[in-house]
Amino acid sequence: MDIGPGRYRHCLRRLQVRRVKDSATISFLRLLSMDLPASKFHLPTWLQAIVASAGGLGLFLIAFLDSSVLTFPVINDLLLIDLSIRFPPRMPYYAAMATLGSVGGCVLLYYIARKGGEAMFQKQAGPRAQTIHAWIKRNGFLSILVTALLPPPTPFKVFVIAAGALEMPVRTFVLGLLAARGIRFFGEGFLAVRYGNQASQFLLTHKLEVTGITLVVVLTLYLATRLAFGRPIV
Repeated sequence: MDIGPGRYRHCLRRLQVRRVKDSATISFLRLLSMDLPASKFHLPTWLQAIVASAGGLGLFLIAFLDSSVLTFPVINDLLLIDLSIRFPPRMPYYAAMATLGSVGGCVLLYYIARKGGEAMFQKQAGPRAQTIHAWIKRNGFLSILVTALLPPPTPFKVFVIAAGALEMPVRTFVLGLLAARGIRFFGEGFLAVRYGNQASQFLLTHKLEVTGITLVVVLTLYLATRLAFGRPIV
């Protein structure tokens, strides 16, 4: 799936036109504008059966696996939407289970990377390692918040591995994940209950616009909090 690298290139050009000298920010936008291969995904039959019978627990399992040792891009989102459409009163439960499963899987990967050290991060990130390292060192909470909100195939797991290998504080890491995944999954659940079967098609067709609006709102609140209290919120 295409995350729209043209949008990030546009932002990059605007930053360069304004002569922004923040090399880490410019490099980060270059990373997000890379043409990444589309991921093919397929949910194994045994997992389909678990989700069909377990509901929220199945969502938790898929979100956990997707965020740690396996990859099922978009499937968790579509399953959450489908379950929320069929059982609207349970939407908060489904969204919470998807959020907790995703956070749990990321925490597992974080500790694996922390044990593996920076060598593991360098191996996984390849030529992008220096850019990611600089960005996370300067913007730890924000790096997790932003990348966890972006749609697939954004290389989010690379940032999780980097957070562990570079020993980002666990509290900062978990709070960023909870905020981003909570916004994402509860937002999808709300759209599913409100718009029914049109929600999934709308999100797939307009994922960039929805993500962009969400990012603007979240970043505005984040910056407002920093200005109000004079320091980072984490």
